[in-house]
Amino acid sequence: MLTQVADGVLVHESEFVQSNAIAVHGREGVLLIDPGIQDHELACLANDLATRGQTVVAGFATHPHWDHLLWHSELGAPPRYCTARCAEAVAEELANPDAKAEIIEHLAETGIAEHVPLDLYGLVTALPAGTTHVPWAGPRVRIVEHRAHAPGHAALLIDDSGVLVAGDMLSDVLIPMFGLDATPDALDDYLAALELLENVVGDVAVVVPGHGSVGGAGQARARIELDRAYVLALQQHKTPDDPRIGPAAKPGWEWVADVHGAQAQRFRVA
Repeated sequence: MLTQVADGVLVHESEFVQSNAIAVHGREGVLLIDPGIQDHELACLANDLATRGQTVVAGFATHPHWDHLLWHSELGAPPRYCTARCAEAVAEELANPDAKAEIIEHLAETGIAEHVPLDLYGLVTALPAGTTHVPWAGPRVRIVEHRAHAPGHAALLIDDSGVLVAGDMLSDVLIPMFGLDATPDALDDYLAALELLENVVGDVAVVVPGHGSVGGAGQARARIELDRAYVLALQQHKTPDDPRIGPAAKPGWEWVADVHGAQAQRFRVA
């Protein structure tokens, strides 16, 4: 079900790790960002939009991870944009003929593998490097590209509505996460990304993470500070004081502490 979080901006939350799909109403139709996970949820999203008399005229994938590259035929066939570097990463992945099978294997223990539609997976359109706004009829959606979490990751700032779509950052349940091959430079990349976001959140009233709860006024800055404190702790070889990995972790999200443990070991935290 779509829930309005700001004027002209609605969110559809998936059952799978609170994944958020974002629909932005425009003059000619909807911009659909990171549309979702399971086939019945995507079909529900398409139906909800159709019931509102809305057509999807553009899509956007914030970054090249499987759960942000899905689509459903009932959403139509508009251009599905992403940054140039994101598109390069997707092309590299799909050059492997076993890529989709590996996604299914990865999902084997989740119980949703048979419900994840991969026929339209990763069919993205690269925007020219340096593109600053999503090319659609509006409202204006600013692209803030960085290197945190994944190559070619982008946050989107919907100026008129004061909404920051953060991709897989600024979550109330997930800590900053790094790839298995991440080097210590990834920590600096993450801090640089947080600084970029900090520079654009002046009028942000709503922050929507890729996974987790939508945050209201003041939450964008608060979550930037929480993510920054976590990354700095890793960088300084300290144990983070972070509610997302401690006793106060949200029920059902205790596994995030295991993710932290692996990252702490990788970055040699004492």
